[in-house]
Amino acid sequence: MSLRIAFAASRAAVAQTARATLIGRYGDVDPENADIIVALGGDGFMLQTLHDTEHLAAPVYGMNRGTIGFLMNEYRESNLVDRLQAAEEAEVNPLSMTTWDADGTVNKALAINEVSLLRAGPQAAKLRISVDGRLRMEELVCDGALVATPAGSTAYNYSAHGPVLPIGSDVLALTAVAAFRPRRWRGALLPKTAHVRFDVLESEKRPVMAEADSRSFENVEAVEIRSEPSVVHRILFDPGHGLEERLISEQFT
Repeated sequence: MSLRIAFAASRAAVAQTARATLIGRYGDVDPENADIIVALGGDGFMLQTLHDTEHLAAPVYGMNRGTIGFLMNEYRESNLVDRLQAAEEAEVNPLSMTTWDADGTVNKALAINEVSLLRAGPQAAKLRISVDGRLRMEELVCDGALVATPAGSTAYNYSAHGPVLPIGSDVLALTAVAAFRPRRWRGALLPKTAHVRFDVLESEKRPVMAEADSRSFENVEAVEIRSEPSVVHRILFDPGHGLEERLISEQFT
């Protein structure tokens, strides 16, 4: 039986051109009927594709037609079926984020890379941090804080000087963004099963927004984050260039 491939592409012209070329060579099916979904773009589009197809059984194989491609494979038009059949698979669980606004509105979202809280005004944010119902930090004054998965640990988390986490480590990174008090606090490593809660202090004076893979919610009063084991994202990589190898290599570049 031939491999059924669904091609998805970002709106960038180079990605759309690549999609048309690949469809001409390999055909195209609806994602619901695909054995593999091929995403053409950058990491942002790869995350979007993973979210859009999380209800499907097909894994996602990305090829870089964007500016950042940590989650993507090298773009080549030839021998695609052979590459897909030989690809290595990584399974990742997203984070589940729940936010509460001042008026009591509750919002939920999933994040493959990280959940971040960021100040939304001229003054630094003040956050209270609890882990598994136990108060761990009474007050963190900062530009923000985030919780990252191993798959997302080389993204915003790494830019904020957080640790790179091995893909099979069952650990989450809690990282401060420009911490002012406690000064130079760099965060913590938490078990994957941890439930993290941020309470926003002085929220009217120091507004905070929350983001889950770029899906934003403004003026949050509290945010709870936990791993979501019931959702599994399957990502394919060329042999020798899997997610685990990339996470290790990133630490030596």
